[in-house]
Amino acid sequence: MSRRRFACPFVAGVDEVGRGPLAGPVVAAAVILPARPLLRGLGDSKTLSPAARQTMDQRIRDRALAHAIGQASVAEIDTLNILQASLLAMRRAVAALPWPPSVVWVDGNQHPGVAMPARTIIGGDARVPAISAASILAKVARDAQMVELDARFPGYGLAAHKGYGTALHRAALVNLGVSPIHRRSFAPVARLLNAAQRPLDYT
Repeated sequence: MSRRRFACPFVAGVDEVGRGPLAGPVVAAAVILPARPLLRGLGDSKTLSPAARQTMDQRIRDRALAHAIGQASVAEIDTLNILQASLLAMRRAVAALPWPPSVVWVDGNQHPGVAMPARTIIGGDARVPAISAASILAKVARDAQMVELDARFPGYGLAAHKGYGTALHRAALVNLGVSPIHRRSFAPVARLLNAAQRPLDYT
């Protein structure tokens, strides 16, 4: 699709999901939507049901001028910290677009460090269509990854809680131990690792 058909500047909405979980990557999406017609049904991915997110995910992919996914691995999260890994995932999503946008609008208050102008918008995932679309694509992509990881690392319930620190997940960590996809820099996981390495006191 040629850029010349559109007079509006190419605004890429960017958002990430997966900062809070104890396991799995952090995933970001970048989406460039046409100015018209408006895509109905967009909203913060957290407020939509899984079925509604799946429907909107396909509609966004069908209607978007461009879209891309980026992510940062568990190892990068543990090395960089979760904030820097999230910004890295955003930069990767923007870089993966088929052409550079004129400007990037990012949910939150952290500039991702992209080369083009960027604007941060607190609550943008609920207010800005392109950011809402990015939120949905990132959420659907990450959820699908966690379902796949559940098959590789059974017993933790990853398909159900998507890596978040639910009571079920924490109990599984105690029973099964820490897997390669758990974030060792996160306190609940780090405490388990420290406890496992602590020598027994027989006094």
